[in-house]
Amino acid sequence: MQGMPVDEFDVIVLGAGISGLTSTSILLREGCRSILVVDEYPVPGGNHIDCEIGDYTFDIGSYVFQDDSPLLDHFPDLLPLYIPITPTWGRLTPGGVVTRYPISIKDDILLSGPIEWMRILWSVVIGRIFFRSIKNAKDFATFWIGARLLRRTGLEYFLDRFYGVPAEEVDAVFAEKRMLWIKEHATLRNLIHRLVVSPAKPPVNRQLARPKQGFAFLYRNATARLEQQGAMFAFGAKIRRVECLFGKFVVEFDDRRVTGKRLVSTIPIDRIQHLCGLSNEAQLRTVTLITLFYSFSGERGFSDSILYNFSKSGLWKRLTVHSDFYGRSNGREYFSVEINSGPVNDDVDAADRDFRKHVGENRLFSGELRLEGSHTLANAYPVYTADADLRAKGAIAALRKLGVESLGRQGAFDYQPTARDSTLKAEMSLRDGSVEQ
Repeated sequence: MQGMPVDEFDVIVLGAGISGLTSTSILLREGCRSILVVDEYPVPGGNHIDCEIGDYTFDIGSYVFQDDSPLLDHFPDLLPLYIPITPTWGRLTPGGVVTRYPISIKDDILLSGPIEWMRILWSVVIGRIFFRSIKNAKDFATFWIGARLLRRTGLEYFLDRFYGVPAEEVDAVFAEKRMLWIKEHATLRNLIHRLVVSPAKPPVNRQLARPKQGFAFLYRNATARLEQQGAMFAFGAKIRRVECLFGKFVVEFDDRRVTGKRLVSTIPIDRIQHLCGLSNEAQLRTVTLITLFYSFSGERGFSDSILYNFSKSGLWKRLTVHSDFYGRSNGREYFSVEINSGPVNDDVDAADRDFRKHVGENRLFSGELRLEGSHTLANAYPVYTADADLRAKGAIAALRKLGVESLGRQGAFDYQPTARDSTLKAEMSLRDGSVEQ
């Protein structure tokens, strides 16, 4: 835009989520003197989002941090703000029983009896013989634990519920990234080992939850630290265009026009492609997530802080009881429930009806269950279908030809389940000033 003032920076970072904040810290350590971080969200944290409703603060998703996370190497001021917790993870089985997540030796194997043991063992053998060529998520799970245990545990139903598409349509690359725990913990060999060997000592790191005030409160401390080191931030910015002119990147947003020698993008690939004027041929699919916020008074029917739905019915996939971490509010428990938007056509009321019906059928939440609100989040996480990994790499390579360094869960179309994972991959990507493909 003619006549618009131009500010110049060494680096412009798009996105102020974990990957964006970590990237900024890395670049400052490498000696970049001036960095501008631009985010269309009004607050830092990316998809680490909370919603405050009255006296309740709910999360979009389920987040547990650790006190040995590499994120704290960049932002040590955050550690005292977290709340130490002792979470437990459970799952609702196809039989309507709440048991250990992801597999219970007692409930899934020992109580099944000798005949079922032989069926499970034979199923594993069949899986290893006939599913060696792993083409999709269901093949991956069947190869490692067999079709019998896959169905008995309820993992078969959870896979479809998690991805929002049938597991047969999910690429094996993504399946391994998301379900590595199957290979590590749920193979028959490891199950037998856990049965005959005394349990390992619990991890020495502390489990943590975000402060009760929410994620924005937490990550504002991170941005303050980066500002002290010379970074600048523009939140709530509507980005209009990105282009490369004479070896520099030009980013236009609001009433500003800024330039940078480097451009690091952690926003969704299709968004940065559009801003750069590139065609979106990759057609990468992401999950839109509906989160329902409830308060409750009565008997909830389970003790775990985080509960997964492995049963055959019910559209919800996971719930997190926030009041287990922060205490009850006005005598009521409160929790978030996650549901893929596709099966309910983005209809919050339909999602609420389905959840109430399902928990009622399984004798959970007997009492007063009150819907306090909801939130719908686009681009919650990537889903790999039909060679999406190759298509994502092609899109990233096209951006790289322009000089754009695209990284992170959104920018690399890479499922990164923890802040630890996002931090390590940002460090790897920016090492020596180049994004690894």
